[in-house]
Amino acid sequence: MEREKRNDMSFSRKRSFTFGAYGGVDKFTCGDETRPESVEGNILEALHSPTTGSKPFISSTNNQRDAELFEIIMKLQGSRIDEQRCEFPLPLKSQLLKIGADLPLILPSKLGGYWIDPPLEKLRDVSPTLSHHGLDPESYDIMERDGEAKIYHEFFRSRYHHSFIAVDPSLGPLVLSVCLEDEENKLRVILRMKECSLHGTFSLSLFNNMPSAVELAKRLCDKVTVSKFEVVSYLKAPDLITAFDEHRVSSNFKFGVLYQKEGQFTEEDILSNNEESEKFREFLSILGDVVQLQGFTGFRGGLDVCHGQTGNEAVFTSFNGREIMFHVATKLPYTEADPQQLQRKRHIGNDIVALVYQDGQTPFLCDVIKSHFLHCFVVVRRVQREEKAGGAAYQVSVTAREDVPPFGPIIPDPPLFKDPLQLREFLLTKLINAEISCYKAEQFSRLELRTRSSLLESLHNELFSRSRCMMGDPSIAAAPPSENTRGASEGSGGFIENFKRAIRVRSHSFETLGVPRKNAGNSSQKQKVDKDAESDSSGTAELKDQASPQEET
Repeated sequence: MEREKRNDMSFSRKRSFTFGAYGGVDKFTCGDETRPESVEGNILEALHSPTTGSKPFISSTNNQRDAELFEIIMKLQGSRIDEQRCEFPLPLKSQLLKIGADLPLILPSKLGGYWIDPPLEKLRDVSPTLSHHGLDPESYDIMERDGEAKIYHEFFRSRYHHSFIAVDPSLGPLVLSVCLEDEENKLRVILRMKECSLHGTFSLSLFNNMPSAVELAKRLCDKVTVSKFEVVSYLKAPDLITAFDEHRVSSNFKFGVLYQKEGQFTEEDILSNNEESEKFREFLSILGDVVQLQGFTGFRGGLDVCHGQTGNEAVFTSFNGREIMFHVATKLPYTEADPQQLQRKRHIGNDIVALVYQDGQTPFLCDVIKSHFLHCFVVVRRVQREEKAGGAAYQVSVTAREDVPPFGPIIPDPPLFKDPLQLREFLLTKLINAEISCYKAEQFSRLELRTRSSLLESLHNELFSRSRCMMGDPSIAAAPPSENTRGASEGSGGFIENFKRAIRVRSHSFETLGVPRKNAGNSSQKQKVDKDAESDSSGTAELKDQASPQEET
Protein backbone atom coordinates (compact mmCIF):
# COMPACT_ATOMS: atom_id res chain seq x y z
CA MET A 1 0.00 0.00 0.00
CA GLU A 2 2.82 2.38 0.88
CA ARG A 3 4.50 1.68 -2.47
CA GLU A 4 1.29 2.33 -4.43
CA LYS A 5 0.82 5.62 -2.56
CA ARG A 6 4.33 6.73 -3.50
CA ASN A 7 3.66 5.70 -7.08
CA ASP A 8 0.49 7.84 -7.18
CA MET A 9 2.33 10.86 -5.71
CA SER A 10 5.22 10.47 -8.12
CA PHE A 11 2.91 10.17 -11.08
CA SER A 12 1.00 13.27 -9.98
CA ARG A 13 4.20 15.32 -9.93
CA LYS A 14 5.31 14.04 -13.32
CA ARG A 15 1.90 14.64 -14.90
CA SER A 16 1.68 18.12 -13.45
CA PHE A 17 5.08 18.94 -14.89
CA THR A 18 4.25 17.50 -18.28
CA PHE A 19 0.82 19.02 -18.84
CA GLY A 20 0.63 21.91 -16.41
CA ALA A 21 1.68 24.40 -19.07
CA TYR A 22 -1.63 23.93 -20.84
CA GLY A 23 -3.62 25.18 -17.87
CA GLY A 24 -6.78 23.76 -16.35
CA VAL A 25 -7.07 20.88 -13.86
CA ASP A 26 -5.10 17.73 -14.53
CA LYS A 27 -7.61 14.91 -14.18
CA PHE A 28 -4.93 12.32 -13.40
CA THR A 29 -3.91 14.18 -10.22
CA CYS A 30 -7.38 14.16 -8.67
CA GLY A 31 -7.78 11.43 -6.09
CA ASP A 32 -11.52 11.02 -6.49
CA GLU A 33 -11.44 10.93 -10.31
CA THR A 34 -12.23 7.59 -11.98
CA ARG A 35 -9.98 6.51 -14.84
CA PRO A 36 -9.43 3.30 -16.84
CA GLU A 37 -7.34 0.88 -14.81
CA SER A 38 -5.53 -0.46 -17.88
CA VAL A 39 -4.28 2.97 -18.90
CA GLU A 40 -3.22 3.88 -15.35
CA GLY A 41 -1.53 0.53 -14.89
CA ASN A 42 0.46 0.81 -18.10
CA ILE A 43 1.65 4.34 -17.34
CA LEU A 44 2.51 3.61 -13.71
CA GLU A 45 4.31 0.43 -14.61
CA ALA A 46 6.28 2.16 -17.34
CA LEU A 47 7.25 5.09 -15.10
CA HIS A 48 8.03 3.01 -12.03
CA SER A 49 9.31 -0.36 -13.14
CA PRO A 50 10.62 -2.40 -10.13
CA THR A 51 14.35 -2.23 -9.54
CA THR A 52 16.34 -4.95 -7.92
CA GLY A 53 19.90 -5.32 -6.91
CA SER A 54 20.82 -6.36 -10.45
CA LYS A 55 21.48 -3.83 -13.25
CA PRO A 56 18.38 -2.67 -15.11
CA PHE A 57 17.91 -4.02 -18.62
CA ILE A 58 15.77 -3.03 -21.62
CA SER A 59 13.47 -5.68 -22.92
CA SER A 60 11.09 -5.78 -25.82
CA THR A 61 8.25 -5.56 -23.31
CA ASN A 62 9.67 -2.32 -21.87
CA ASN A 63 10.11 -0.88 -25.39
CA GLN A 64 6.51 -1.66 -26.16
CA ARG A 65 5.41 -0.06 -22.91
CA ASP A 66 7.49 3.06 -23.67
CA ALA A 67 5.89 3.32 -27.10
CA GLU A 68 2.43 2.97 -25.56
CA LEU A 69 3.32 5.58 -22.95
CA PHE A 70 4.40 8.18 -25.50
CA GLU A 71 1.39 7.39 -27.65
CA ILE A 72 -0.90 8.03 -24.69
CA ILE A 73 0.96 11.24 -23.82
CA MET A 74 0.62 12.49 -27.40
CA LYS A 75 -3.10 11.78 -27.39
CA LEU A 76 -3.53 13.52 -24.05
CA GLN A 77 -1.50 16.54 -25.18
CA GLY A 78 -3.47 16.71 -28.40
CA SER A 79 -6.76 16.79 -26.54
CA ARG A 80 -5.40 19.42 -24.16
CA ILE A 81 -4.29 21.65 -27.03
CA ASP A 82 -7.71 21.31 -28.63
CA GLU A 83 -9.27 22.36 -25.34
CA GLN A 84 -7.12 25.50 -25.30
CA ARG A 85 -7.93 26.57 -28.84
CA CYS A 86 -9.77 29.88 -29.07
CA GLU A 87 -11.55 31.89 -31.71
CA PHE A 88 -9.62 34.74 -33.30
CA PRO A 89 -11.00 38.22 -32.58
CA LEU A 90 -13.71 39.24 -35.00
CA PRO A 91 -11.56 41.65 -37.06
CA LEU A 92 -9.00 38.92 -37.75
CA LYS A 93 -11.63 36.40 -38.75
CA SER A 94 -13.74 38.75 -40.80
CA GLN A 95 -13.92 38.28 -44.55
CA LEU A 96 -13.40 42.03 -44.89
CA LEU A 97 -9.72 41.49 -44.25
CA LYS A 98 -9.11 40.14 -47.72
CA ILE A 99 -7.96 42.57 -50.38
CA GLY A 100 -7.58 40.06 -53.15
CA ALA A 101 -5.15 37.78 -51.32
CA ASP A 102 -3.69 40.47 -49.03
CA LEU A 103 -4.44 41.71 -45.53
CA PRO A 104 -5.44 45.35 -45.00
CA LEU A 105 -2.88 47.96 -44.03
CA ILE A 106 -4.52 48.69 -40.66
CA LEU A 107 -6.45 46.61 -38.16
CA PRO A 108 -8.68 48.25 -35.53
CA SER A 109 -7.72 48.29 -31.88
CA LYS A 110 -9.28 45.61 -29.70
CA LEU A 111 -10.35 48.34 -27.27
CA GLY A 112 -11.65 50.65 -30.00
CA GLY A 113 -11.10 54.38 -29.89
CA TYR A 114 -9.77 54.78 -33.47
CA TRP A 115 -11.29 55.39 -36.87
CA ILE A 116 -9.82 54.00 -40.10
CA ASP A 117 -10.01 55.53 -43.56
CA PRO A 118 -10.91 53.94 -45.89
CA PRO A 119 -13.10 51.61 -43.80
CA LEU A 120 -12.34 47.90 -44.03
CA GLU A 121 -15.55 47.10 -45.88
CA LYS A 122 -14.41 49.26 -48.81
CA LEU A 123 -11.17 47.35 -49.29
CA ARG A 124 -12.47 44.14 -50.85
CA ASP A 125 -11.78 44.86 -54.49
CA VAL A 126 -8.63 46.98 -54.43
CA SER A 127 -6.46 46.32 -57.45
CA PRO A 128 -3.61 48.35 -58.97
CA THR A 129 -5.41 48.18 -62.34
CA LEU A 130 -8.72 49.72 -61.24
CA SER A 131 -9.70 53.21 -62.37
CA HIS A 132 -9.18 55.97 -59.82
CA HIS A 133 -11.53 58.56 -58.39
CA GLY A 134 -10.35 61.49 -56.31
CA LEU A 135 -6.78 61.76 -57.63
CA ASP A 136 -6.74 65.52 -58.13
CA PRO A 137 -3.64 67.30 -56.76
CA GLU A 138 -5.36 70.63 -57.47
CA SER A 139 -7.71 69.90 -54.55
CA TYR A 140 -4.92 69.20 -52.08
CA ASP A 141 -5.49 72.21 -49.83
CA ILE A 142 -3.42 72.67 -46.69
CA MET A 143 -5.46 73.56 -43.62
CA GLU A 144 -4.78 76.73 -41.65
CA ARG A 145 -4.11 76.36 -37.98
CA ASP A 146 -5.62 79.75 -37.17
CA GLY A 147 -7.24 81.58 -40.04
CA GLU A 148 -7.54 84.86 -38.11
CA ALA A 149 -4.09 84.90 -36.54
CA LYS A 150 -2.69 87.45 -38.99
CA ILE A 151 -5.59 89.91 -38.98
CA TYR A 152 -3.80 92.22 -36.57
CA HIS A 153 -0.63 92.14 -38.68
CA GLU A 154 -2.53 92.80 -41.93
CA PHE A 155 -5.11 95.40 -40.85
CA PHE A 156 -3.74 97.09 -37.73
CA ARG A 157 0.03 97.46 -37.83
CA SER A 158 0.05 99.53 -40.99
CA ARG A 159 -2.67 101.86 -39.65
CA TYR A 160 -3.00 104.14 -36.72
CA HIS A 161 -4.64 102.20 -33.89
CA HIS A 162 -4.88 101.87 -30.12
CA SER A 163 -4.71 98.92 -27.75
CA PHE A 164 -6.30 98.60 -24.31
CA ILE A 165 -6.00 96.15 -21.42
CA ALA A 166 -8.23 95.14 -18.53
CA VAL A 167 -8.87 92.28 -16.12
CA ASP A 168 -12.44 91.05 -16.10
CA PRO A 169 -13.66 89.33 -12.90
CA SER A 170 -15.05 86.37 -14.84
CA LEU A 171 -13.15 86.39 -18.15
CA GLY A 172 -9.69 87.22 -16.82
CA PRO A 173 -7.15 89.31 -18.80
CA LEU A 174 -8.48 91.17 -21.84
CA VAL A 175 -6.46 92.83 -24.60
CA LEU A 176 -8.44 95.01 -27.01
CA SER A 177 -7.18 96.57 -30.25
CA VAL A 178 -9.16 99.22 -32.16
CA CYS A 179 -8.40 100.58 -35.62
CA LEU A 180 -10.21 103.36 -37.48
CA GLU A 181 -10.54 102.74 -41.21
CA ASP A 182 -11.31 106.21 -42.52
CA GLU A 183 -11.85 105.20 -46.14
CA GLU A 184 -14.68 102.89 -45.15
CA ASN A 185 -15.90 104.88 -42.16
CA LYS A 186 -15.81 101.92 -39.83
CA LEU A 187 -14.02 100.53 -36.78
CA ARG A 188 -12.17 97.22 -36.80
CA VAL A 189 -11.89 95.58 -33.37
CA ILE A 190 -10.11 92.54 -31.93
CA LEU A 191 -10.84 91.30 -28.40
CA ARG A 192 -8.42 88.72 -26.99
CA MET A 193 -9.66 86.45 -24.20
CA LYS A 194 -8.42 83.22 -22.65
CA GLU A 195 -10.70 81.01 -24.72
CA CYS A 196 -10.40 82.79 -28.06
CA SER A 197 -10.04 86.05 -29.94
CA LEU A 198 -13.09 87.81 -31.36
CA HIS A 199 -12.87 90.02 -34.43
CA GLY A 200 -15.45 92.35 -35.89
CA THR A 201 -16.07 95.55 -37.82
CA PHE A 202 -18.62 98.23 -36.88
CA SER A 203 -19.87 101.14 -38.90
CA LEU A 204 -19.54 104.50 -37.17
CA SER A 205 -23.16 105.19 -38.05
CA LEU A 206 -24.15 102.76 -35.29
CA PHE A 207 -22.90 105.18 -32.63
CA ASN A 208 -23.86 108.74 -31.77
CA ASN A 209 -20.31 109.48 -30.69
CA MET A 210 -17.01 107.68 -30.91
CA PRO A 211 -17.60 104.52 -28.81
CA SER A 212 -15.48 103.70 -25.78
CA ALA A 213 -13.28 100.63 -25.42
CA VAL A 214 -15.79 99.10 -22.99
CA GLU A 215 -18.66 99.60 -25.42
CA LEU A 216 -16.75 98.01 -28.27
CA ALA A 217 -15.70 95.06 -26.12
CA LYS A 218 -19.30 94.45 -25.08
CA ARG A 219 -20.34 94.60 -28.72
CA LEU A 220 -18.09 91.63 -29.39
CA CYS A 221 -18.81 89.72 -26.17
CA ASP A 222 -21.78 90.40 -23.95
CA LYS A 223 -20.06 88.61 -21.05
CA VAL A 224 -17.62 91.49 -20.55
CA THR A 225 -18.32 93.18 -17.20
CA VAL A 226 -15.37 95.56 -16.74
CA SER A 227 -16.12 99.25 -16.34
CA LYS A 228 -12.93 100.61 -17.91
CA PHE A 229 -9.82 99.71 -19.87
CA GLU A 230 -6.25 100.93 -19.45
CA VAL A 231 -4.55 102.49 -22.48
CA VAL A 232 -1.41 100.74 -23.73
CA SER A 233 1.32 103.34 -24.27
CA TYR A 234 4.32 101.04 -24.74
CA LEU A 235 5.91 101.82 -28.11
CA LYS A 236 6.76 98.19 -28.90
CA ALA A 237 3.32 96.87 -27.97
CA PRO A 238 2.50 95.93 -31.60
CA ASP A 239 5.41 93.50 -31.60
CA LEU A 240 4.19 91.80 -28.45
CA ILE A 241 0.60 91.65 -29.65
CA THR A 242 1.60 90.25 -33.03
CA ALA A 243 3.70 87.59 -31.32
CA PHE A 244 0.71 86.52 -29.21
CA ASP A 245 -1.75 86.48 -32.10
CA GLU A 246 0.56 84.37 -34.25
CA HIS A 247 1.83 81.99 -31.57
CA ARG A 248 -0.17 79.16 -33.15
CA VAL A 249 1.14 79.84 -36.63
CA SER A 250 4.10 77.69 -37.62
CA SER A 251 5.70 76.82 -40.92
CA ASN A 252 7.69 73.94 -39.41
CA PHE A 253 6.51 70.36 -38.94
CA LYS A 254 8.06 67.12 -37.70
CA PHE A 255 6.71 63.63 -38.31
CA GLY A 256 7.80 60.16 -37.28
CA VAL A 257 8.56 57.44 -39.83
CA LEU A 258 8.27 53.80 -38.78
CA TYR A 259 9.52 50.83 -40.79
CA GLN A 260 7.36 47.69 -40.34
CA LYS A 261 8.68 44.41 -41.73
CA GLU A 262 6.75 41.24 -42.47
CA GLY A 263 5.51 39.53 -39.28
CA GLN A 264 6.12 42.49 -36.95
CA PHE A 265 3.17 43.26 -34.71
CA THR A 266 4.77 44.78 -31.60
CA GLU A 267 6.23 48.16 -30.83
CA GLU A 268 9.54 46.59 -29.80
CA ASP A 269 9.92 44.78 -33.14
CA ILE A 270 9.10 47.84 -35.21
CA LEU A 271 11.41 50.18 -33.27
CA SER A 272 14.28 47.66 -33.35
CA ASN A 273 14.65 47.63 -37.14
CA ASN A 274 18.08 48.76 -38.27
CA GLU A 275 18.43 47.56 -41.82
CA GLU A 276 16.64 49.51 -44.55
CA SER A 277 15.47 47.67 -47.64
CA GLU A 278 16.00 49.16 -51.08
CA LYS A 279 12.25 49.69 -51.40
CA PHE A 280 12.13 51.58 -48.10
CA ARG A 281 15.01 53.84 -49.15
CA GLU A 282 13.21 54.49 -52.42
CA PHE A 283 10.11 55.49 -50.46
CA LEU A 284 12.14 57.85 -48.26
CA SER A 285 13.47 59.53 -51.39
CA ILE A 286 9.86 60.33 -52.33
CA LEU A 287 9.34 62.09 -49.00
CA GLY A 288 12.48 64.21 -49.11
CA ASP A 289 16.26 64.33 -49.16
CA VAL A 290 18.64 62.53 -46.84
CA VAL A 291 20.68 65.24 -45.09
CA GLN A 292 23.67 65.15 -42.76
CA LEU A 293 22.68 66.44 -39.33
CA GLN A 294 26.12 67.76 -38.46
CA GLY A 295 25.98 71.49 -39.14
CA PHE A 296 22.47 71.36 -40.62
CA THR A 297 20.97 74.88 -40.65
CA GLY A 298 17.32 74.20 -41.55
CA PHE A 299 14.48 73.22 -39.22
CA ARG A 300 15.84 70.27 -37.27
CA GLY A 301 12.72 69.11 -35.41
CA GLY A 302 14.53 68.51 -32.12
CA LEU A 303 17.44 66.55 -33.64
CA ASP A 304 21.00 67.27 -32.53
CA VAL A 305 23.01 69.03 -35.24
CA CYS A 306 26.14 69.54 -33.16
CA HIS A 307 27.18 66.41 -31.28
CA GLY A 308 25.58 63.55 -33.22
CA GLN A 309 23.50 62.34 -30.29
CA THR A 310 20.45 61.71 -32.51
CA GLY A 311 22.22 59.97 -35.38
CA ASN A 312 24.09 61.21 -38.42
CA GLU A 313 21.33 61.43 -41.02
CA ALA A 314 17.73 62.48 -41.33
CA VAL A 315 15.15 63.08 -44.06
CA PHE A 316 14.21 66.72 -44.67
CA THR A 317 12.11 68.53 -47.25
CA SER A 318 10.53 71.89 -48.05
CA PHE A 319 6.92 71.91 -49.18
CA ASN A 320 4.75 74.90 -50.09
CA GLY A 321 6.72 77.29 -47.90
CA ARG A 322 6.97 74.84 -45.00
CA GLU A 323 9.96 72.94 -43.66
CA ILE A 324 9.43 69.31 -42.63
CA MET A 325 11.82 67.10 -40.67
CA PHE A 326 11.17 63.36 -40.52
CA HIS A 327 12.19 61.33 -37.48
CA VAL A 328 13.06 58.10 -39.31
CA ALA A 329 13.28 55.29 -36.76
CA THR A 330 16.04 53.41 -38.58
CA LYS A 331 18.24 56.53 -38.65
CA LEU A 332 17.86 57.34 -34.93
CA PRO A 333 20.34 55.84 -32.41
CA TYR A 334 19.94 52.13 -31.71
CA THR A 335 20.61 50.81 -28.18
CA GLU A 336 21.63 47.15 -28.14
CA ALA A 337 20.53 46.38 -24.59
CA ASP A 338 17.24 48.31 -24.73
CA PRO A 339 14.34 46.35 -26.29
CA GLN A 340 12.08 49.41 -26.04
CA GLN A 341 14.57 51.64 -27.92
CA LEU A 342 13.82 54.70 -25.82
CA GLN A 343 16.29 56.84 -27.75
CA ARG A 344 14.12 56.36 -30.81
CA LYS A 345 10.80 56.59 -29.05
CA ARG A 346 11.91 59.80 -27.35
CA HIS A 347 11.45 61.53 -30.70
CA ILE A 348 8.80 59.47 -32.49
CA GLY A 349 6.69 59.08 -29.34
CA ASN A 350 6.60 62.86 -28.98
CA ASP A 351 5.41 63.43 -32.53
CA ILE A 352 1.71 63.92 -33.12
CA VAL A 353 1.55 62.17 -36.50
CA ALA A 354 3.65 59.26 -37.76
CA LEU A 355 4.07 57.63 -41.15
CA VAL A 356 4.31 53.82 -41.30
CA TYR A 357 5.91 52.07 -44.27
CA GLN A 358 5.07 48.37 -44.53
CA ASP A 359 7.58 46.07 -46.16
CA GLY A 360 5.25 43.08 -46.36
CA GLN A 361 1.62 42.15 -45.79
CA THR A 362 1.51 42.43 -42.00
CA PRO A 363 -1.23 44.87 -40.85
CA PHE A 364 -0.47 47.75 -38.51
CA LEU A 365 -2.43 47.76 -35.24
CA CYS A 366 -3.89 51.15 -34.34
CA ASP A 367 -2.65 51.20 -30.76
CA VAL A 368 0.62 49.26 -31.11
CA ILE A 369 2.76 52.36 -30.39
CA LYS A 370 2.10 53.51 -26.84
CA SER A 371 2.20 57.30 -26.65
CA HIS A 372 0.09 60.13 -25.27
CA PHE A 373 1.06 62.36 -28.19
CA LEU A 374 0.74 60.16 -31.27
CA HIS A 375 -2.83 60.62 -32.45
CA CYS A 376 -2.65 59.69 -36.13
CA PHE A 377 -0.86 57.18 -38.36
CA VAL A 378 -0.63 57.31 -42.14
CA VAL A 379 0.22 53.81 -43.39
CA VAL A 380 1.75 53.11 -46.80
CA ARG A 381 2.34 49.74 -48.44
CA ARG A 382 4.05 49.06 -51.74
CA VAL A 383 1.87 46.97 -54.07
CA GLN A 384 3.46 45.24 -57.03
CA ARG A 385 1.61 45.94 -60.26
CA GLU A 386 1.01 43.45 -63.03
CA GLU A 387 3.93 42.72 -65.35
CA LYS A 388 2.41 44.51 -68.34
CA ALA A 389 1.83 47.63 -66.27
CA GLY A 390 5.32 47.59 -64.78
CA GLY A 391 6.62 49.42 -61.71
CA ALA A 392 4.91 49.56 -58.33
CA ALA A 393 1.94 51.30 -56.78
CA TYR A 394 1.51 52.52 -53.22
CA GLN A 395 -1.56 51.80 -51.16
CA VAL A 396 -2.49 54.30 -48.44
CA SER A 397 -4.67 54.10 -45.33
CA VAL A 398 -5.11 56.41 -42.32
CA THR A 399 -6.08 55.83 -38.72
CA ALA A 400 -6.57 58.36 -35.94
CA ARG A 401 -8.05 58.57 -32.48
CA GLU A 402 -11.79 58.92 -32.45
CA ASP A 403 -11.77 62.53 -31.19
CA VAL A 404 -9.63 63.68 -34.14
CA PRO A 405 -11.88 65.28 -36.79
CA PRO A 406 -11.59 64.00 -40.39
CA PHE A 407 -9.19 65.91 -42.62
CA GLY A 408 -8.28 66.11 -46.29
CA PRO A 409 -7.24 65.50 -48.89
CA ILE A 410 -9.70 62.68 -49.56
CA ILE A 411 -8.11 59.28 -50.09
CA PRO A 412 -8.78 58.21 -53.69
CA ASP A 413 -10.93 55.20 -54.54
CA PRO A 414 -9.19 52.77 -54.76
CA PRO A 415 -6.51 54.09 -52.36
CA LEU A 416 -3.61 53.56 -54.76
CA PHE A 417 -0.94 55.87 -56.17
CA LYS A 418 1.07 54.95 -59.24
CA ASP A 419 2.86 58.28 -59.67
CA PRO A 420 5.53 58.99 -56.99
CA LEU A 421 5.08 62.76 -57.41
CA GLN A 422 1.34 62.50 -56.77
CA LEU A 423 2.05 60.29 -53.77
CA ARG A 424 4.47 62.88 -52.35
CA GLU A 425 1.97 65.71 -52.87
CA PHE A 426 -0.78 63.70 -51.21
CA LEU A 427 1.27 62.42 -48.24
CA LEU A 428 2.84 65.75 -47.28
CA THR A 429 -0.51 67.53 -47.46
CA LYS A 430 -2.19 64.72 -45.53
CA LEU A 431 0.48 64.75 -42.80
CA ILE A 432 0.28 68.51 -42.29
CA ASN A 433 -3.51 68.50 -42.19
CA ALA A 434 -3.44 65.51 -39.83
CA GLU A 435 -1.36 67.40 -37.27
CA ILE A 436 -3.53 70.51 -37.50
CA SER A 437 -6.65 68.37 -37.08
CA CYS A 438 -5.13 66.50 -34.12
CA TYR A 439 -4.86 69.78 -32.21
CA LYS A 440 -8.67 69.71 -32.01
CA ALA A 441 -8.61 66.45 -30.05
CA GLU A 442 -9.60 66.69 -26.42
CA GLN A 443 -6.12 66.27 -24.97
CA PHE A 444 -4.49 68.90 -27.15
CA SER A 445 -7.43 71.28 -26.86
CA ARG A 446 -7.03 71.22 -23.09
CA LEU A 447 -3.29 71.85 -23.31
CA GLU A 448 -3.78 74.56 -25.92
CA LEU A 449 -6.26 76.39 -23.73
CA ARG A 450 -3.75 76.35 -20.90
CA THR A 451 -1.06 77.62 -23.26
CA ARG A 452 -3.20 80.47 -24.49
CA SER A 453 -4.27 81.44 -20.98
CA SER A 454 -0.68 81.62 -19.76
CA LEU A 455 0.52 83.55 -22.81
CA LEU A 456 -2.35 86.05 -22.56
CA GLU A 457 -1.68 86.58 -18.87
CA SER A 458 1.98 87.19 -19.67
CA LEU A 459 1.08 89.61 -22.48
CA HIS A 460 -1.27 91.56 -20.23
CA ASN A 461 1.32 91.85 -17.47
CA GLU A 462 4.00 92.88 -19.95
CA LEU A 463 1.86 95.58 -21.53
CA PHE A 464 0.75 96.85 -18.12
CA SER A 465 4.24 97.13 -16.63
CA ARG A 466 5.83 98.57 -19.79
CA SER A 467 3.09 101.17 -20.15
CA ARG A 468 3.46 102.23 -16.53
CA CYS A 469 7.21 102.55 -16.99
CA MET A 470 6.58 104.61 -20.11
CA MET A 471 4.35 106.94 -18.09
CA GLY A 472 7.08 107.32 -15.46
CA ASP A 473 5.48 105.29 -12.67
CA PRO A 474 8.31 104.87 -10.11
CA SER A 475 6.62 101.92 -8.39
CA ILE A 476 7.34 99.61 -11.32
CA ALA A 477 10.95 99.03 -12.23
CA ALA A 478 11.93 98.29 -15.80
CA ALA A 479 12.43 94.57 -16.42
CA PRO A 480 14.03 92.74 -19.35
CA PRO A 481 11.66 91.39 -22.00
CA SER A 482 9.90 88.25 -20.81
CA GLU A 483 10.75 84.83 -22.21
CA ASN A 484 7.38 84.86 -23.90
CA THR A 485 8.26 88.09 -25.73
CA ARG A 486 11.67 86.90 -26.84
CA GLY A 487 10.51 83.45 -27.91
CA ALA A 488 7.46 84.62 -29.77
CA SER A 489 9.19 87.48 -31.54
CA GLU A 490 11.90 85.13 -32.75
CA GLY A 491 9.29 82.92 -34.39
CA SER A 492 6.94 80.21 -33.30
CA GLY A 493 8.33 76.77 -32.66
CA GLY A 494 4.98 75.07 -32.71
CA PHE A 495 2.32 74.15 -30.18
CA ILE A 496 4.51 72.05 -27.89
CA GLU A 497 7.17 74.73 -27.62
CA ASN A 498 4.53 77.39 -26.90
CA PHE A 499 3.17 75.23 -24.11
CA LYS A 500 6.63 74.84 -22.56
CA ARG A 501 7.25 78.57 -22.94
CA ALA A 502 3.96 79.38 -21.25
CA ILE A 503 4.79 77.19 -18.27
CA ARG A 504 8.23 78.79 -17.92
CA VAL A 505 6.72 82.28 -18.24
CA ARG A 506 4.22 81.56 -15.47
CA SER A 507 7.05 80.38 -13.24
CA HIS A 508 9.11 83.47 -14.08
CA SER A 509 6.16 85.78 -13.36
CA PHE A 510 5.82 84.46 -9.80
CA GLU A 511 9.51 85.06 -9.17
CA THR A 512 9.61 88.62 -10.55
CA LEU A 513 6.46 89.62 -8.69
CA GLY A 514 7.89 88.30 -5.44
CA VAL A 515 4.99 85.97 -4.79
CA PRO A 516 6.00 83.28 -2.28
CA ARG A 517 5.55 79.75 -3.56
CA LYS A 518 3.67 77.22 -1.53
CA ASN A 519 5.56 73.98 -1.72
CA ALA A 520 2.57 71.71 -1.38
CA GLY A 521 0.36 73.65 -3.74
CA ASN A 522 2.97 74.13 -6.40
CA SER A 523 4.06 70.54 -6.11
CA SER A 524 0.57 69.31 -6.76
CA GLN A 525 0.12 71.77 -9.62
CA LYS A 526 3.41 70.68 -11.18
CA GLN A 527 2.36 67.06 -10.86
CA LYS A 528 -0.90 67.91 -12.60
CA VAL A 529 0.90 69.68 -15.44
CA ASP A 530 3.35 66.81 -15.80
CA LYS A 531 0.52 64.30 -15.76
CA ASP A 532 -1.24 66.13 -18.59
CA ALA A 533 1.93 66.73 -20.57
CA GLU A 534 3.99 63.62 -20.10
CA SER A 535 3.97 60.53 -22.27
CA ASP A 536 3.75 56.97 -21.01
CA SER A 537 6.46 55.24 -18.99
CA SER A 538 7.52 53.12 -21.94
CA GLY A 539 9.70 55.78 -23.39
CA THR A 540 7.92 59.00 -24.30
CA ALA A 541 9.67 61.98 -22.73
CA GLU A 542 7.87 64.67 -20.77
CA LEU A 543 7.26 68.06 -22.28
CA LYS A 544 9.57 69.71 -19.82
CA ASP A 545 12.33 67.37 -20.91
CA GLN A 546 12.01 68.69 -24.46
CA ALA A 547 12.87 72.20 -23.42
CA SER A 548 16.62 71.72 -23.78
CA PRO A 549 18.47 74.31 -25.89
CA GLN A 550 19.10 71.72 -28.59
CA GLU A 551 15.46 70.86 -29.16
CA GLU A 552 14.24 73.46 -31.66
CA THR A 553 15.65 76.18 -33.85
